Amino acid sequence: MRMLLRRLSLYLVTAWVAITANFILPRLMPGNPVETLIGQLQGRVTPQQVRAIQLAFGMGLKQNLVQQYFGYLGQLMHGNLGVSITLSAPVSSILRSAVPWTVGLIGVSTILSFLVGTLAGTMLGWTRGSRFDSLIPLTTFFQAVPYFFLGTVVLLIFGSNLHWFPVLGAYSSNLNPGWSWAFVFSLIRYGELPVITIVLSSVAGWMLGMRNMMITMVAEDFVLMAVAKGLPRRKVIMHAARNAVLPSVANLSLAIGLVVSGALLVELVFNYPGVGNLLLQAVLNEDYPLIQGIFLVITMTVLAANLLADVMYFILDPRTRTEAAI
Repeated sequence: MRMLLRRLSLYLVTAWVAITANFILPRLMPGNPVETLIGQLQGRVTPQQVRAIQLAFGMGLKQNLVQQYFGYLGQLMHGNLGVSITLSAPVSSILRSAVPWTVGLIGVSTILSFLVGTLAGTMLGWTRGSRFDSLIPLTTFFQAVPYFFLGTVVLLIFGSNLHWFPVLGAYSSNLNPGWSWAFVFSLIRYGELPVITIVLSSVAGWMLGMRNMMITMVAEDFVLMAVAKGLPRRKVIMHAARNAVLPSVANLSLAIGLVVSGALLVELVFNYPGVGNLLLQAVLNEDYPLIQGIFLVITMTVLAANLLADVMYFILDPRTRTEAAI
């Protein structure tokens, strides 16, 4: 438990640094960004938007930097991330409709790539030197291809040319979002190509890591003893795999950040209604409150996922609990 508390305190400090950077960076911009943004809107700005811009950049407020900082923290505590300049809506409500799409896409893709890579790596490590080793260069090739390029190729071949999968969007335009079987089925069908793209790009790392650890575990005394006792092959593999999977779980927190960045690019290719498309629109329109909100939400989501990976490692490896108790 002590180890988890130490990790939690580390993540809290990291979150505070991210929040502070989110506050300071806009205020380091040269000139008067408030007047620049209002001029770009050419009169299409409401008093609420002007106030949001002033809060974001600390311009036009009779407060020093410390007062602005604590005011900014107070706004965050109430879930107020400002008002989008271009969409004329609270950033929190905009993100509330976009984040679930990205979290769902990243969550399903990460779990599938981890499971597929771990299972494949387990079998490759146990049957090393077999013809199944030919999977290694194939999966490594897919990992070397950039996300957006692989997504474009998959979209053109299997979506536009062969028509095996629906393309562009998250569900059929003929359906209304809801908990109906037709909508859920359409949601799954439209999400297949983006998920396949991310899985193909990330499965090689899990597979190679698990294969190498399995090769090491097969030579360990406890595995040799289990084989000598005549235990069933399935039990021996599971026993070795449980110890071999621990480094993969530890690396899960590092891989989440890479998967997030790749998923944002995949969303652009497939026109998926997640944070990736929203971020592109915000950058093109110089919507700084929306950019700040997206940056903050992505950072907090990655930190939460990393903390979850640490908890999983703590549960799977009894040695961490023993070391923490000493």
